Amino acid sequence: MLGDVDNRVKPILDAMKQCVYYDDEQVERIVIQKFESSGLYAFRAPTTALFFALIADEPSVYIRITDDLHEDLD
Repeated sequence: MLGDVDNRVKPILDAMKQCVYYDDEQVERIVIQKFESSGLYAFRAPTTALFFALIADEPSVYIRITDDLHEDLD
């Protein structure tokens, strides 16, 4: 995936309006990380969707929605 990762966030948030939330003003936390296909990454308990995204040859976007604002901060 070429380009800056931060430039990819706004269109995704806008696309989720009305499906996930009424307005992106409701979003309180966003964690973004770009994973290169050549890298090795370790996840404690990846979901099935994340697992398949990580082993895919094509770039993919993985979105996890939670209401736990402290998730993964330990």
